[in-house]
Amino acid sequence: MSTDQRAGWASLLLRSAIGATMIAHGVKHGRTLAGTAGWFESIDFRQPGLQARASAAVEIGAGAALVVGAATPLAAAGVVATMAAAAKTVHARNGFFITAEGWEYVANLAAAAVALAGFGPGRYSVDHLLGLHRRLRPVRSMTIAAGLGLVGSALHLRLYWRKPTATP
Repeated sequence: MSTDQRAGWASLLLRSAIGATMIAHGVKHGRTLAGTAGWFESIDFRQPGLQARASAAVEIGAGAALVVGAATPLAAAGVVATMAAAAKTVHARNGFFITAEGWEYVANLAAAAVALAGFGPGRYSVDHLLGLHRRLRPVRSMTIAAGLGLVGSALHLRLYWRKPTATP
C-alpha cells in the first residue's frame, strides 16, 4: 500500500469519525426540535426555535460533507463554528473535563476538524474526485476552517446570544 493510499484511508477514518459525530448530534437536535429549542432558550439564545433548526441543519450538513469529503475546509469550518459556540455558551465555565460539562470534548472535535482541513480530504473523497483537493495548501485550508469557523461563531453569538447576567 502506498503512502498516498494510507493517507487516504486515514483521512477517510478521521472524516467519518468527525462527520458521523456531527450528524448524530444534528439528528438528535432535529428529532426533538421543541426540546432543543427549550434548551437553547435556557442558555439565553434569542429565537430558540430558529437556533434548534439551524443547529440541526449545520450539524447534519457539515457532518455529511465531511463524511463524503466535499468542500472539506468549509465543512470543517461548520464544525469549528458549532464547537466554538458550544464552548462559549455552555462548556468554558465548567473547566476542562467533559465529565463536568467542560470544554475538553468540543475543543478536541474542533481541533480535529482543523487538522483534517490541513491534511486534506484524501484520495477517497468527492474533493479528490473533482480535483478540488489541489487548490488549497494545508495552511490555507486550516486557516479557512479555523478562521471562518471562529468568525462565524462570533457573529452568530453576537446576533443571537445574550450573555447571562450574574445573579446576586
